[in-house]
Amino acid sequence: MRTEQVAEQVRLLLFCLQDGPLGGRKAMKCVGLNHRPTFLYDYLQPAIQAGFVEMTQPDSPKSPTQKYRLTAKGKAILTAEHQGGVE
Repeated sequence: MRTEQVAEQVRLLLFCLQDGPLGGRKAMKCVGLNHRPTFLYDYLQPAIQAGFVEMTQPDSPKSPTQKYRLTAKGKAILTAEHQGGVE
């Protein structure tokens, strides 16, 4: 079974979130970025749009306590990668 293609940036973000939710700043640090717009447009937004990542406070997207966590779909991608299911 072929699993969904995942961009390298999104894959990196998923690995960063595998141990639990992270705030934006910590997630940026984990993927090795200092430039917030690059993080938002190349990492976070594609991951959210693909359904791999969700906000812990979807009603307050700009909250200073906002964190991001894996969805079941995001966890499934990591599991498939760990088992070598993604090409």
